[in-house]
Amino acid sequence: MSVIAYVLFKVSSGTEREVAQKIAEFKEVLEADVVFGEYDVIAKMATDNLGKLQDFVSENVRAVPNILVTSTMIISQEYLGKCNRPKNK
Repeated sequence: MSVIAYVLFKVSSGTEREVAQKIAEFKEVLEADVVFGEYDVIAKMATDNLGKLQDFVSENVRAVPNILVTSTMIISQEYLGKCNRPKNK
C-alpha cells in the first residue's frame, strides 16, 4: 500500500517557480504547484511506505536549494471529486 502526502514549502522569495520545477523532477512527486498564502509551493507525493517517504523528504527534498521550511501532511483518506469519479455504465 502506498503512502500519499502533501508537502508544503516555504521558500526564499522569488524562487517559487524554480523550486516547484526542481521538486517536480523527482519520480515520487505526482504534482507540484506554486500557491498563494502561508506556503509558497505544495507538492503531492507518493512512496511505497512511510519510511521511504521520511527518507525521501529528509534526504532529497530538503536538499533542494532555497527551501526554508517543509510541512508534511500524510493523507489518511482520499475522496475523488465528481468529475474524477468512474462513470456507471
